[in-house]
Amino acid sequence: MDKSNTGGKRSKRYVSAAQALEGVVAHGQTLAVGGFGLCGIPEALIAALRDSGVKGLTVISNNAGVDGFGLGQLLETRQISRMISSYVGENKEFERQFLAGELELEFNPQGTLAERLRAGGAGIPAFFTATGYGTVVAEGKETREFDGRHYVLETALRADVALVKAWKADEAGNLVFRKTARNFNPACAMAGKVCIAEVEEVVPVGAIDPDQVHLPGIYVHRIVHNAHPEKRIEQRTVRAEGN
Repeated sequence: MDKSNTGGKRSKRYVSAAQALEGVVAHGQTLAVGGFGLCGIPEALIAALRDSGVKGLTVISNNAGVDGFGLGQLLETRQISRMISSYVGENKEFERQFLAGELELEFNPQGTLAERLRAGGAGIPAFFTATGYGTVVAEGKETREFDGRHYVLETALRADVALVKAWKADEAGNLVFRKTARNFNPACAMAGKVCIAEVEEVVPVGAIDPDQVHLPGIYVHRIVHNAHPEKRIEQRTVRAEGN
């Protein structure tokens, strides 16, 4: 851990992703991982998680990365046993494991997944939503009618550890996200009992205007600097020359 100018307080910054995970991750945990597709994923933390060898993980994430990158790496090493997700269509290994009965999957409508994470971070145990009523999503769940419309009871999601990606952090863990990379990251961070943030830039406390803070440092326990993430493009589409 680094120490810097934090008003006499110890910095939350760790020198490597592996050190940031040390003493936090363990077999059988539930993890919330930020990102949408490959946008805003904590690349270094996922790679360090792979190298840690922890297994039997339940991962809450909008998607499972792609083959060989992002959370796809953890599928290849069989470290994930269960996924709670919204979209998994870009990963052939995910499909193979699921159809073979090697991987559990809990599908969620995308907005429901986001709200379950937000509720978990806000201390709300459950909520009613109209999304999914009358479909397989509602099977086995409580339903109620309000003002003539039917709703499904969805429970909140909490995680042992949250792994998120931000653009900038100060030493106290206040985070700023960049454009669409904000996506599921704040909700995942708030839903985790312990939150580790991978960031591209670290600045001293006070360098970020309080009005520009997207996630207060109270939710963030550890930060790790990754100045040059790969930011791989999931599907590269280009125009033909002359168009």
